[in-house]
Order: sequence, then structure tokens, then C-alpha cells
Amino acid sequence: MNGGFASQFPHYLTSAFLLSGALLALEISALAMLGGTALGLVVAQMRLARPKPVRGIAWVYVWLMRGTPQLLQLVFLFDILPDMGIKFDSFWTAVVGFSMNEAAFSSELIRGGIGSVNQTQVLAAESLGMSRLLTLRRIILPQAMQTILPGLVNNSISMVKATSIASVIFVNELTFRSEQLVSQNFQFYAVFVAAGAIYLAVTSVISVAQMLIERRLDLNAVRGPDGVGLLGRWFEGLWPGRVEVRPKAIGPIVTPLCVQPLAIDGLTKFTARFASQDTGPKQKFLACRNVWKSYGQREILRALDLTVASGEVVALMGPSGSGKSTLLRLINHLEALDWGEITVNGQYVGYDKVGSQLKPRRDLARARAEARIGMVFQHFNLFSHMTAIQNIVEAPIRVLGVDPAEAREMGMMLLERVGLINHAHHLPHRLSGGQQQRVAIARALAMSPQLMLFDEPTSALDPELVAEVLTVIRMLAEAGMTMLVVTHEVRFAREVADRVIFMDQGAIIEEGTPAEVLGNPKQERTRRFLGLADMPVGQ
Repeated sequence: MNGGFASQFPHYLTSAFLLSGALLALEISALAMLGGTALGLVVAQMRLARPKPVRGIAWVYVWLMRGTPQLLQLVFLFDILPDMGIKFDSFWTAVVGFSMNEAAFSSELIRGGIGSVNQTQVLAAESLGMSRLLTLRRIILPQAMQTILPGLVNNSISMVKATSIASVIFVNELTFRSEQLVSQNFQFYAVFVAAGAIYLAVTSVISVAQMLIERRLDLNAVRGPDGVGLLGRWFEGLWPGRVEVRPKAIGPIVTPLCVQPLAIDGLTKFTARFASQDTGPKQKFLACRNVWKSYGQREILRALDLTVASGEVVALMGPSGSGKSTLLRLINHLEALDWGEITVNGQYVGYDKVGSQLKPRRDLARARAEARIGMVFQHFNLFSHMTAIQNIVEAPIRVLGVDPAEAREMGMMLLERVGLINHAHHLPHRLSGGQQQRVAIARALAMSPQLMLFDEPTSALDPELVAEVLTVIRMLAEAGMTMLVVTHEVRFAREVADRVIFMDQGAIIEEGTPAEVLGNPKQERTRRFLGLADMPVGQ
């Protein structure tokens, strides 16, 4: 028997009959995984949707497909589809059946992967005018793949093996063909060991592909001078670089070729165009009128009124929880108003006024892009899977439709201005906190903002790193950029701000020049915050 096995095994291992069956199983598996993963992505998004009926439908689908045997699902489809006027052959019935089953499992994997991505990444993408679909495709899924990939590969391997149950609907795949051979020649060991070896070879290829992709996804992997290697370029093909149509209301992005140079060095050369492109200096540019915002029963902002002139630098100060960061997010429509109105350069951001009512615009991403509001966050919020230069050029290319070469030239110039030209191809985790924040500022500037919002840009930094970020903000102030800066840096506010506003419990309780508010505050709450409670007023 051993001699017979030794002579027959190589024959069946290379048998065209068995190999064609393996190819058929692989075709079913590949098509089913593609269809199942795509459908699973839709189901995962439904599971994460806000409307309860949508979530309920997705839950019932997952419950039904995971709770019933796959063999019964195939038989049901094979018998019921013709009665519904849908006629598939055995091959396509198997593809549909496996796809529907896979969608239930992959949707949970995708949902978990999406949940593993820090939501600050979404906030950063929204602030750059990226749509939900673009954010999902370019920001969330590439990062979530580290969590999703092992489960999807396991499902792929299981599906290759599970195609054997498709024989119940007369699919002539590898296992079915092996049984046919054994029924004819009774060479049980040789045939089935050869079939097992073929299965093992196919699944091994899938495992190697998983290893290569995981190496590409590894943020600690060594990269080439352009930030990616050959494998990286291949993987980027999985996330096509299509750009969104440039919104008609958005003007051309400012590039090094169309900048008006000033006497001031550094960033001022780049930002000179920003300071003069809209209203004249000292004209009302940002206006917040009777702004209210609550989270449940907790009132965050109460009847807040605020105006900022073009080219003015306003420092927002106050204790934690006073509503400063919420106000910035309302200005950029990262959150919706409860009441009141906010205009930037005379325009509503994400709203249309119909009569006396403000109606949210359906295309909120375009509205944010049109507003040209740059935002820099406390914790940087750089896209962790992208290098410094990729972080900067992503939104100009995808949102504004800028030519990639032009965007890259502009991005490199911005990195040079913030002193990071030698770090262009470093991933964020390779940069210090101060370097990450300077990249975040450059990323915001790449969108040609007419207003810059800084949400405590130095609070997450070590003291020795604060100065390098504040230096960049000083350059913007000298260039005439209109800025609203949430900060606890008293010295910076004193030196750079034109006006200081002190907030407490959702309201402005004191405002004036830095000398007035920081040197001689009138309100007791301001004095306590600044540590001046024991100093008499007027000193």
C-alpha cells in the first residue's frame, strides 16, 4: 500500500482534474470574499448608523446569517431563487451564498476595526473638508486594516476549505472531484492526501500575502526615501487616488508660485496672500451672535457674542470646561449649533438661512472646505499611517483637486518654513510632540485658510517644546493671519494677542487688551485664574 501511495500521490498532486477543481474552489472563494467584504462594509456602516431602524435591519441580517448553517443557506438559495424568477447556475449560486454568509462575519470584523481608530482622526479629516466617504476610504479603513486583516484572512482560508459544501448544489470543486476519483479507483489515501496538499498550497499563498500586507501596515517598518517601498506602492493601489471635484466656490490654492513676498522671513512669505485676500484690515470677519450649545442637560455655551476683526489675533483663556474648545468646533461646524448664528467673512459655515431659520446644508464637507478655516488640535491629530508630507498634501489633492506635483511642492515648502524639511518622510510616531504640532500647522496652512483656529496647541507638549510651536504661531500673527487661539500660555497671549477674552461657565466674563485682562483684570474670577487674587485691583 505504501508503494502504491508513493507512486500515485505525485500523479494526483499534478492531476489536471483535481487542479481544475481547486481553481474552481479558488474562484468561488475569491469572488465570494470580494462580494462578502463589500457587502460587509455596507452592513458595518449600517450597524454604526444613528437611525435605530437601520441598525436593527443590519443586526437582524447578521443574526440570521451567523445563526443558520451555511449548507442550509446554499440549499435554500438554490431552490428558492428560481421560484423568484432569479436563475443562477450552481457556480453563481455558490458565490452568492458564500458572499451573503461572509458579509455577516466580515461586517463585525470591519465594525470592530473602525471602532479601533481614534475618533480624533475623523475630527481632523472633517476639519480639512473631507467627506465621510473620503474619510472612510483614505483615513479610517487604512488604519483599521491592522485590526481587520487577520480576521479577513482567516475567513478567506476557511472559505477556501468550506467550498466543499458547495457540492450539495452540484458544484464540481476539488473535494467533490476527489470523492468522484475515490469512488472509481478506491485509492483513498493518495487522492485525499493530494487534495489536502493542494488545499494547503492555496491557503499558504493566502498566508504569505497576509504577511506581506501586514508588513506594509506596520508603522515601525523601515521605509524608503519617499516614505514607501515597492510593496507600499502596490498596497496604495488598494486605495485609489481619485480626487473629489473641486468645489466651484473654492478659490485656487496658494502655492509658492503665486505668493507675494514680504520682508518678514519664514512663514510670512507663504501667508502674505492670506492676510489680504478677503476683507480689509480691522473689518468684522468672524461674528458669533447669541450662541447656545448644550450636551444633554449640561449647558456649555450661553448666549455668547463674539466678533473678531480681519487680521486680529484673539486669545481665548479660561478654566477647563468653560466652552472654549466647543466654540472653536462650532465655528468650523464640527458640531451643530443649538441656537444663534456664526458667520465667517459674512458667510454661514454649513448652514443656509431660509427666512429667519438656519437650515443645515446637506454637503457639509464642501461647506467646510469653502469656509477655508484651518484648525490645529491640542493632540495634533495627524493621520498616523501617513508621513509628514502625505499629511500635508492629502486634503489639497483629494478635496481641492490640486495637482499632486504642485501640492507636493507646496508641502515641501511649508515643511521647510516650519523647520522640518528633513522629516518629510517620517511617520508621526517618529516625530517629537513639537514637530508633530508644526506638521499639523503646515497641514492646516496647506488649505489656504482665511481663519486659523488653535485649540490649546501647546498644552500636550513638554515645556521645552512649547517655544518651537509658539514661534510658528508668532510668524502667522506677524503675517496678519486672523487667528483665534485657545491657550493657557499667559506670556504668549501677552506678546502676540491683540485681544484676550476670558471665559467661564460658557460665557465671556471679561475681554480687552492683554495689558488690561492679564495685567489688571477687573473680574474676581479672572484674577483667581491668573493667580492675582491677592493683588489689589489697579496694580
